[in-house]
This record gives sequence, C-alpha cells and structure tokens, in this order.
Amino acid sequence: MRILVMRGGAVGDFVLTLPVFRALRTRFPNAGIEILGYPHIAQLASPWVDGIRSIEDPGLAPFFVPNGELPLPWIQYFQAFDVILSYLHDPESVLRSNLERRCLARIVIGSHRPDENGKSHPCECLLEPLRDLHIHNADPVPRLKIQQEPAALPELAIHPGSGSQRKNWPWQNWLELISRLLKNSRGRLLLVGGEAESDRWQELQGVLDPNRCDVFFQRPLVDLATRLAQSRFFIGHDSGITHLAAAVGLNGLVLWGPSNPTVWRPRSHRMHLLTFSGGLHQLPVEDVWEALTQHYPPLEPAQ
Repeated sequence: MRILVMRGGAVGDFVLTLPVFRALRTRFPNAGIEILGYPHIAQLASPWVDGIRSIEDPGLAPFFVPNGELPLPWIQYFQAFDVILSYLHDPESVLRSNLERRCLARIVIGSHRPDENGKSHPCECLLEPLRDLHIHNADPVPRLKIQQEPAALPELAIHPGSGSQRKNWPWQNWLELISRLLKNSRGRLLLVGGEAESDRWQELQGVLDPNRCDVFFQRPLVDLATRLAQSRFFIGHDSGITHLAAAVGLNGLVLWGPSNPTVWRPRSHRMHLLTFSGGLHQLPVEDVWEALTQHYPPLEPAQ
C-alpha cells in the first residue's frame, strides 16, 4: 500500500499533525507513506514517512483550477498511491474533483483548520478522517522522541516571537526579562528566532552575554527540535515553536494571548499557560518572573 498525505500550513499546524503520521505508520507498518507539503517543515515527520515532495511545485497549480489541464508527471505521481489523505484548503472540492477524474486512489479529506470557536483540539480533528481507514483511538499527543543528553548546565530556551504580533508580549518586556535572567541566575540561555524576529534580532543581541547565551536563529526545524530537547525549560508565546517544544517533552511557560486555549494550547501537561486579565500586552514583567521561578526550579541566584 502507498499513502500520500497532503498537508500545508505553518509549523504549528504541522506539529499538531504528527499524531496522524504516527497513527498511519502504526496501522500500516509496511506501507510507503509520503508527504506533499513544505519540505523544511515536513522533515519533522521523518520518523514515520518514506518521502517528502514540495507542495510549491508550479506543476500543481492546475489541480486547483476546475477541469484544469493536469501535467502528466503529476498525474502519474498521484496514480501511484492507493490512498490520498488531504488536509489542504479546498472549499469547493476542486482539487478533489481533479484527483478523482485522473486517479483511482481512495480520497480521504480532513479539515485544514479546526473551528476557532469550538471545543475540539486540532489533534482530535486531524485524526478524525483516519476513521475511514479503520484507525481509532490513536494517541492524539504530538511527540518527537529525540535521544539527546541534556545540557550540562541548566538551560532555558526562549522564543520571544510568533507569526502574529497580537500573540506577542511587548519586545521591551522580553529585553527586560532576559536582562534580569542574566543578572539574577547562572544558567545558560538559548535564544531561538526565526524570520518573524529578524527585524528585532539586532536589538536583542545588544543585551546578550556571549559567554552565557547561545543563539539559534533561522536554523532547520529538525536541528531546532534537537537543540530544544537538550534544554531544561522553555518560555514563549502561542506559536509553532512552542508546540515543537512541547512535542520534544520540554516543561515550559507559555505567555498566552487572544487565541482560544481550548483549541490551541499545547497538548502537554508540562506546558503552563500564563494569562492576564488586561491582555497579553499588559502582562507585567514581574508576573512572568514569578511564574518562571515557580515552574523552573533550576533558577538560582547569581553568585
């Protein structure tokens, strides 16, 4: 059997889809499983899949046009699968119609995003279409098992950004918190950043102690997952990197903004949400410090 999973979305969307790949591999241990997605993100599912192909290939564009002129190489590619599981946004079933008219694969459709105002976590929603493949009661928790020894010294991983400004604690507060950590603790800090933080990174560099701070900026996600797994604790926002930190088993503190926590909170009891009645932008640094010292015991006074 050959199975193709089509999955777009950002880092968080993909991390929450990891239970799907694990469930497919468990149910069909000898199947050839491939992903059509963004390779730099889809690499996270490498333990369970056999191949990854880019969803950004221009040849795919006609599949999203009603009765499009479909390129033969892509027709042959899709025809090689027995099951095609799609989580792509296809509200008018254009993609599905084009696939069904040119290949005999069983087409299974999943929702690309959950109901923002609902009560179901995305992990449950993403597993729901697997019932058509007789997969029930799959573990809904994203898990990435990385065999790494923890860092020799207590290490706090910090991701001060996200893909949306409304989910972010003010940047000046992060600078104050980092400065306070460097002054009042002796552990190492791991500063994690991506494209969303590129315009702020130079300002952050000004408060870092190079002898105690490791910077992991715009690195491959697989490498980041390994680096996070070496850390002791994580602090960040409602973001894909926070979901990744939860998936590798980190304890953490999440500065939570306007998103519905029932739907979007990390699926890990190790991640503690910190909210503020006045909204994330009004959350005092002192409140974050107190929560951090409560949940991260290795913080020690500087000697």
